[in-house]
Amino acid sequence: MALSASSVITLKINGEKHTLPVDHRTTLLDALRERLGLTGTKKGCDLGQCGACTVLLDGRRAVACLQLAVAAEGREITTIEGVADGERLHPVQQAFLDLDGFQCGYCTPGQICSAIGMIEEHAAGWPSAVTEDVRPQAGPPPLTADEIRERMSGNLCRCGAYVAIVEAVARAAEAHTNAGHGDAATGGEKEAVI
Repeated sequence: MALSASSVITLKINGEKHTLPVDHRTTLLDALRERLGLTGTKKGCDLGQCGACTVLLDGRRAVACLQLAVAAEGREITTIEGVADGERLHPVQQAFLDLDGFQCGYCTPGQICSAIGMIEEHAAGWPSAVTEDVRPQAGPPPLTADEIRERMSGNLCRCGAYVAIVEAVARAAEAHTNAGHGDAATGGEKEAVI
């Protein structure tokens, strides 16, 4: 008896459910871009090294090119199309816009999704490779430029907009801290069948 190489799955993306048949080898990146038309998530290296395809899975950063679509079923997926609150930009998006944290813009969706996840990780007290005091009781380390650069190091910008990206992430992190709450990237639940 041969096993089936495809399944019908339901993905919850940006608060909306999408049901579609997929080959078991289909990456989340290809399902988003090719099957669902969510082209904000970019295909860069297709090896998990550039971060252009970064999305949020259950609020945590993930490179969609290394995630199988079937493994994302039942998880909350947020793409760049879902981070704004209606017409109001997410604070990270606004900071990137205000501080010119982009040049060609190709890596920007992945940078923004990564920054949103990174700010939440930092607020939860997760250390990075450059964090001096990693004891849990020390709390979140100061979000210095070195901390931001290390935490965002999985996202490459071929244009070299790193100075503005670090400034934008710092501004958004400060707004997040001052607001005292998490990201507002979730919306109402709708159903769509592809």
